Amino acid sequence: MCTGIVENTTVSGSGKGPNGWELIDRASVSYDHPEHIGTDHAVIIDFLNVVVGPDSRIAVELTPESARELAKAIERSLSRGESSRAESNIVAAR
Repeated sequence: MCTGIVENTTVSGSGKGPNGWELIDRASVSYDHPEHIGTDHAVIIDFLNVVVGPDSRIAVELTPESARELAKAIERSLSRGESSRAESNIVAAR
């Protein structure tokens, strides 16, 4: 049974697919049955460029545990990067 759980968000970035690098402006995150990994449920992330359409789709399937670890790693990376940037701005202002 499909869960029907989907969260859509606007993003700004780029991703590399079969046609090379594409700008992406939409991400869909769902919790459902995966097609390619051997778990009952997965977090599925689809990135795409709305103007280009489905041909720009870049898909990722993660186990729930991996998705949680990825979310934590993203938060840690942002926190460290923003702290480092703020410290650089303070030094430059002196």
